[in-house]
Amino acid sequence: MSITDRLFGTKRPDEPKPGVDAPAPKGAEPVIPSKALEKFINALKHNEAPVLIDFGPVIGTNVAFFGEHLGCKLYIEDLASEIDKHSRAKTRDALPETLAKRFTMADASVDGVLCWDIFDFLEVPAAKALAREVVRVLRPGGAVMGFFCTKPIDRVAFTKYEIVEASSSLRHRHHPGTGGPKFMLQNRDIIKMFDGISVSESFLLKSNTREILLRKRA
Repeated sequence: MSITDRLFGTKRPDEPKPGVDAPAPKGAEPVIPSKALEKFINALKHNEAPVLIDFGPVIGTNVAFFGEHLGCKLYIEDLASEIDKHSRAKTRDALPETLAKRFTMADASVDGVLCWDIFDFLEVPAAKALAREVVRVLRPGGAVMGFFCTKPIDRVAFTKYEIVEASSSLRHRHHPGTGGPKFMLQNRDIIKMFDGISVSESFLLKSNTREILLRKRA
């Protein structure tokens, strides 16, 4: 059952949902403009009841946003928590196999994937395993959005991305996981890793984060 099936039921999408995060107090955490998110939404909004995978945790305002603007079926994966679990258990070497087996969706059954910055926290074998699954489940014409760092970082916390201001900005919220190092991928490595889909848009933000939108040829 998808997160929208569990959370919405007969409720309106803008009603509070039990068991999901409340938005952070205004001004408590930075709000950063996003150039790729609106293009990602536009790529999906003409599809009837699109299927969307979100690699972040459940955030109530995001669930409501996608329900209202896309009428989609939303699957929440929270891969930061999966990475955190393996880091604590010192089993990160098992991540490639775990990620390769995690998704039960059929081939070419998903319209969009929100990767956020998850790939930054994965060593190359795990990143490749996850990318193969993204390519596998994505339908022709589907879209993928990801954030990629431009330099390695020894240790940084995970971030929860909350959509604000009609998909033009994201509030960067604290994630309770322990975080970890960030690994930089070159543009050519990203292109090679997502073999089967191509870069549609790429933006370098003032924060030196690359926002990348990928599309699978229809």
